Amino acid sequence: MRIARFAHPNGMSFGAVEGEPAAGPEALTIAEIDGHPFGRIGFSGQRWALADVRLLSPILPSKVVCVGRNYAEHAAEHGSEVPKEPLLFLKPSTSVIGPRDAIRLPAQSKQVEHEAELAVVIGPPGARRADRAAAQRAIFGYTCANDVTARDLQRSDGQWTRAKGFDSFCPLGPWISTGLDVSDLEVRCEVGTSPDGMEVRQLGRTRDMVFDVPGLVSYISHVMTLLPGDVVLTGTPAGVSPLAEGETVTVRISGIGELSNPVVALD
Repeated sequence: MRIARFAHPNGMSFGAVEGEPAAGPEALTIAEIDGHPFGRIGFSGQRWALADVRLLSPILPSKVVCVGRNYAEHAAEHGSEVPKEPLLFLKPSTSVIGPRDAIRLPAQSKQVEHEAELAVVIGPPGARRADRAAAQRAIFGYTCANDVTARDLQRSDGQWTRAKGFDSFCPLGPWISTGLDVSDLEVRCEVGTSPDGMEVRQLGRTRDMVFDVPGLVSYISHVMTLLPGDVVLTGTPAGVSPLAEGETVTVRISGIGELSNPVVALD
C-alpha cells in the first residue's frame, strides 16, 4: 500500500494512492483514509485525482534519526573510514518538508549539498531496546528522503547539528510504501534546471549499506526510544554535490517513487 498525507479542498487527510505510478500522475487517484493509518485502516468514501490535491510530507515525526557514512564509497569520497558502529545524528522535526516544497539555501552556507536516502517510518508500538525481529516488526513503511547538508558548516563546526538542521533540510515523500523488501533497491538522485536537463548525481543500491535496516532500527532503539511516526534516514550513496538556486533535485527509489524539490535562496 502507498499511504500519503495530502491537502484537499476540505482540509488535510491521509489517503491510499491507487493506480500504477509508471502510468503517470494523471492515472493516480487517492482514497481518503478515515482517521490515522496507524490504526485499523478504513476509508471515508472520498476520492480525488492525485493531480487535484497537494501532497504533504507523508508523516510528521517527533524526531528524524540519521545514519552517517553508511555506504563505503560515500565515506571514501569525504576521506573518512566506515564506522565500526552506526554513526548517529538528529535532524529537527522543523527541517521536514514535503514533495515540491522548496529547499531554502541559508545565507550562512556557501555549499549546500543533496544526499538521497531511503527513509524508514516507524509504526506502532514503536521500538525500545528491540532485537532485530522486533525492529523489523516496528517498521511501518518506507519513503524517499533528502538529507540536505551545509557541507562547509559541517566541516567547520566539527559536529553536524547546524549543517543538517536548517528549516527545509529534510524533504520526505512522496508517500509511505508498506510491505516492501528494501534489501536491494536503487537509490538515485538527479539535479537540473529543466525536466530535459536532469543530471544523475547519485546512483547506488541499498544492498551496499554497511549496516542494514533492521540492524539500524535495533541499534537506535538501544539508544533512544523510537516513537510511532519517527523517521530513520539510512545513509546516502556516493556522489553528493552542491545545489544551486533555480535547480530541482529529485530522489528516486525503486519500489517507492520520486521526491522532487526546487532550490531557492532564503529571503
